Amino acid sequence: MRKIVAGKLHGIHITEANLNYHGSITLDPDHCEEAGILPMEFVEIWNKNSGARISTYVILGERGSRCCILNGAAARTCQAGDQIIICNSVYVNENEITTLKPRVLTFDKDNRIADRLTYSVERDQFGRYAFSILDETSARLAIPALVSSH
Repeated sequence: MRKIVAGKLHGIHITEANLNYHGSITLDPDHCEEAGILPMEFVEIWNKNSGARISTYVILGERGSRCCILNGAAARTCQAGDQIIICNSVYVNENEITTLKPRVLTFDKDNRIADRLTYSVERDQFGRYAFSILDETSARLAIPALVSSH
């Protein structure tokens, strides 16, 4: 089994850091649903400003609020306004990787969705992997396929 990206909120901004809460990260349900992130699911969080990396679980905030609130001990790893990446994952057998189509959302400074992307892995006739990112926002290929041997 391999741990593979399942969905990602890339470049979302912290709206609040609440040290006096039980823990977790509070996110807008609209963002979670689009990226395939479930309530109570563990996620990895990478702070683009400080480089801090943490793991915590998701709780849902107010729908449509565009909130991204780090709670409890996690609040010590960021400040309001910091840009972070939130990634969930799934364990799959290697032969299942081509069936996954992880959703990636990118954000503007107000946590409005800027881009909707999909990651795709395919195999060519020689069994080599090809990776591409489909930009669903404008229905064009954002990054050309990269082929590597495996």
